[in-house]
Amino acid sequence: MPESLPYLLSGIISSIDETLSVSSSSSFSETLNLALPPFASFIERMKPIIQELHQNADPDIVSIKRAVESLHSQLRRTQVLIKNCNGPPISAKSMENCVHDLGRCLGLLLMAWIDAPCEIREGMGMLQKEMMATRFEEEMEIAEDDGVVRDIEDLMVRVKRGGEEVDTMMAYLELGVLIRKGLVDEEENGRVISVLLNRLGCGKNGERLKIILLLRSLACQNDENKEKMAGIETLSTIVRSLTRDIEESREAVGLLRDLSVTQKVRQRIGRVQGCIVMLVTLFNGDDCRASHDAGMILMALSSNTQNVLLMAEAGYFIPLVQYLKEGSHMNKIIMATAISRMELTDQMRSILGELGCIEPLVKMFTSGKLEAKMSSLGAILNLSSLIQNVRFLIDAGIVPPLLQLLFSVTSVLLTLREPASAILASLAKSELILIHKDAAHQILSLLNLSSPIIQLHLLNALNSIASHSKSKRVRAKMNENGAIQLLFPFLIESSPELRTVALNLLFNLSEDFTEELTDFLGENHLNILVDIIRTTVSENEKAAALAILSNLLINEKKATEILIKANLIPLLVSLIETNSTIAPTTTRTWLIESIAGVLIRFTVPWDKKLQKISASHGVIPCLVKLLSDGSAIAKSRAASSLAQLSQNSLSLCKNKSSRWFCVINSSESFCELHNGHCIIKNTFCIVKAGAVSPLIRILEGKEREADEAVLNALSTLMQDEIWENGSKLIENSSGVQTIIRILDIGSLKAQEKAVWMLERIFRSDSYREKHGARAQLLLIDLAQKGDPSLKPMIAKILAHLDLLQMQSSYF
Repeated sequence: MPESLPYLLSGIISSIDETLSVSSSSSFSETLNLALPPFASFIERMKPIIQELHQNADPDIVSIKRAVESLHSQLRRTQVLIKNCNGPPISAKSMENCVHDLGRCLGLLLMAWIDAPCEIREGMGMLQKEMMATRFEEEMEIAEDDGVVRDIEDLMVRVKRGGEEVDTMMAYLELGVLIRKGLVDEEENGRVISVLLNRLGCGKNGERLKIILLLRSLACQNDENKEKMAGIETLSTIVRSLTRDIEESREAVGLLRDLSVTQKVRQRIGRVQGCIVMLVTLFNGDDCRASHDAGMILMALSSNTQNVLLMAEAGYFIPLVQYLKEGSHMNKIIMATAISRMELTDQMRSILGELGCIEPLVKMFTSGKLEAKMSSLGAILNLSSLIQNVRFLIDAGIVPPLLQLLFSVTSVLLTLREPASAILASLAKSELILIHKDAAHQILSLLNLSSPIIQLHLLNALNSIASHSKSKRVRAKMNENGAIQLLFPFLIESSPELRTVALNLLFNLSEDFTEELTDFLGENHLNILVDIIRTTVSENEKAAALAILSNLLINEKKATEILIKANLIPLLVSLIETNSTIAPTTTRTWLIESIAGVLIRFTVPWDKKLQKISASHGVIPCLVKLLSDGSAIAKSRAASSLAQLSQNSLSLCKNKSSRWFCVINSSESFCELHNGHCIIKNTFCIVKAGAVSPLIRILEGKEREADEAVLNALSTLMQDEIWENGSKLIENSSGVQTIIRILDIGSLKAQEKAVWMLERIFRSDSYREKHGARAQLLLIDLAQKGDPSLKPMIAKILAHLDLLQMQSSYF
């Protein structure tokens, strides 16, 4: 588990105390065996900085935590080094690297902790510079009497020859000694730099690393040497080393940092192709030293706005956000325009939001002139597609000025209405939009005043608002304000995008207000919906139109007659047959569920004529297919339709038998449930339709949404005259034990229906003997802990099981 920021800071303070204790001991000084600069003072001066950070820093800022983790790790490594008092002497280079690494970590912290108090930031900056400038001298054991060492010309010849032979490597080593001891004069410096740079462009791995180290030594001597390395070609050669192995890239970025203190280098380095991209990559990398140096270079380059834009394209946004917050009017516009045109990933949008760029953008929009408004709106639009940024935008107060702009009739502002409406559509995807209670009403009133593209954005916004789980009151208010009537014209729009969104919005508004929907949808509107279902190629349009029809009141006869007249039933059957064999998608699932919802209207038990029309079009086999292939909602709705059909099967079977007794029926049509001859299209028998087994399989599954509808369908097999045959059919399909299972896992209504069925099943001795023992424990537990309404029927079952007298009042 990642360590928290307070925990890490406490660890750093402890490490500082321990390091100070060790470094002040005599054994430490003996172990170093060299002239020690004030190492302990560096560590001691870090302590108040960390203490201030511990008290005031925001623990959720990722960049601060990352810098603290680096500092913590480096302090631990330093402790390990200086604690080894009994080991070999610590080299000056090792101590120098430790101090420099700690300085780099401190620099990372300085960049991350942007809201630190001024005195703390100044102290951190000064300490960091001192640590990075520290050099620990150590004697090099190379004889100065050797003429080879003193002969620069000879060394240059050996370096030019190149390669990784021992002689060449010794030449680099000897040249390094001369440079460090100041034995190369100014005239020779120019030639040495030129030779080294030529070799850097064509040298091999190990050789390039040595050359870069020599160039760093020369650059540290004076600014004249830095100027000699400031050419574009030279910088390009150094930049190529940024892409190579870890050590070479670390030293190359260090060299660039050394050079970037001069104005000429800062002006040129951003023009080197790929340089800024590589610097950003190193800044985000795992190497602490390379990351620090890359960060320092990027900071130095950020005085140039073109460099800032290149950094932003590479994903480094800190300077850009700083310009947005504190830059000049024109620089703010440049940065906002850049954000509006960038191809941002969601991660980039998130970083920009976290860095705080949204508030200054909103301020530009609300208080700036036209150019500022245009650039900031474009940037906000690009950022608003990320849902996490919506909170920043709403908190910054973006919604009222957006709506105000949309209502504006000022000609110069008309061009801004399109991005403003698009931003509203993005904001509306978050439930935070509900904070603005009148937003939906205001958007609704803009629908008829806008161009098609703005209408599309506004409809998307309204649809998002209406689909939120907490927006019931808003939907009610929208309906009161005539939203449904306003949407009807969009149903005959030529634009499929407008039509689709209008249908989705109409569906969302209709879910809570089915009675009002029936009042508003006349014959013309119903025919338009059926025509959309029949003609559109869009699955989303079909699904939304069908979902609207499924929300109509089932007992509204006039609507049913209109839909039958429009030949909707065969269209529904065709859609099921077409879509049930195709791989499911979210939209296709919604389509099938909506069809199943509409079919409930055409299978109502009080209209046998309507049931027969449905059966004649092949509805029943489609419903049975949905029991196996549909979603949980589709299965539930299909089971409800089958239950409605099955309620009339017994009476229809009797009527057919009495009217057609002289007709010889085949043995295949004989139904063991109804003791008569059943033909699916005439008697709607779910046994002959093959629905019993798939119904029971639904109960055996993990999804519980369809339990009640399935049990309602199965309970039609247990009607007064046929319950014995029904019990046998359910038992033969392994259904009794499944129904008993519902006592334990089902909802209250499912439990009620299961108890009712079991009471009839357990009237038979054989089923009591086979299933009674398992059922009685669940029944007693349900009677004691379940809903009181179940107790009377449970008492009857327990009486069947000889556990209670039938007249007992125990429950």
